[in-house]
Amino acid sequence: MNADVDLALTERERAVVNAFQGGFPVVERPFEPAAAAMRERGDGVDITGEELLETIRDLDDRGVLSRFGPLVNAQEIGGAATLVAMHAPEERFDEVVEAVNARREVAHNYEREHPYLNVWFVVSVAEREARSDSDRANGEPVSTRVEEVLAEIEDETGQETYNLPKRREFRVEAKFYVDGPLEGGVDCSDLGPDVAPVDRRTLTPAERDLVLEIQDGLPLTETPYADVAEAIGRETEWVLETIARFDLEGKIRRVGVIPNHYALGYTENGMTVWNVPDEVVPEVGPAVASLPFVTHCYERPRHEGVWPYNFFAMTHGRSEEESRERIERVREAMAEHWDVADDDWDSLFSTRILKKTGIRLAERADANTRAE
Repeated sequence: MNADVDLALTERERAVVNAFQGGFPVVERPFEPAAAAMRERGDGVDITGEELLETIRDLDDRGVLSRFGPLVNAQEIGGAATLVAMHAPEERFDEVVEAVNARREVAHNYEREHPYLNVWFVVSVAEREARSDSDRANGEPVSTRVEEVLAEIEDETGQETYNLPKRREFRVEAKFYVDGPLEGGVDCSDLGPDVAPVDRRTLTPAERDLVLEIQDGLPLTETPYADVAEAIGRETEWVLETIARFDLEGKIRRVGVIPNHYALGYTENGMTVWNVPDEVVPEVGPAVASLPFVTHCYERPRHEGVWPYNFFAMTHGRSEEESRERIERVREAMAEHWDVADDDWDSLFSTRILKKTGIRLAERADANTRAE
């Protein structure tokens, strides 16, 4: 554990960070039942609902949390996104990066350690457009707008782009625990309305309003869901039911505290990539995804002659040593399913954040909203 972070967080604060990175109650007054669940778990945590609220407020004010509330899954709201790699020559690096970053569709961009593909960025567009049903079968639909954006980047930079859309998602669960009580979490997801999923891809105007109201978090008050309801002119019960249903449908990944992992000392991240035999990907995916420190786990396409890897697993660590230990555990999990050679995998560490603006959720929600 990073010593500075360890000293900065009290035992109660560490318990709160660990307890509710998901599974927070979706009820009108959620903090008391959440605190009761923490007390019932034991571990010496004695906290009231009022103290829980105040602790979350303080952690949020200090930047230990990115926000509190639902984590919206942009993929299920609308639009399309893809991961893209490219080469920026050393003598033109800044010029190429500037051209890429100038595109409003580019949400994140990182420099990564690789002998050739040193620039990695995410393209996000509002349009959800698939060329065929088979394109929809696994992961994000293929968007012609994404292809247009990549063609424009290639024309402007003179550099080829390598599109790596998600084919299968095995895990997206960026949870960052700290040393202390309740590591692994407390699940109160059963405290909420009884709902059923709706077979509808689009949002209603009211659902769109809700998504945009909660995307940056819930109000840190005793009645956060009621405050959201008032802000969008809906009944509290409708907000509770819709958030619970969105959680069930995957439009929301989880509800709880969203830590700032840098503030918690998780400064090292390694994107491990693997050339997994296609026939064992269905077994390897769940096995790697089950490792608690793996935050993202996908199957993506290869690019012959340039990029031989079809499986991505992201790990985070609080030191270079911890990060490398976790990568080795991923390799061990892989080795249980196939004979992993040294040239079958690589680890790409990020060296610089080149752009980080976030997904333009409003545009994606607007394009996917239909009247009731």
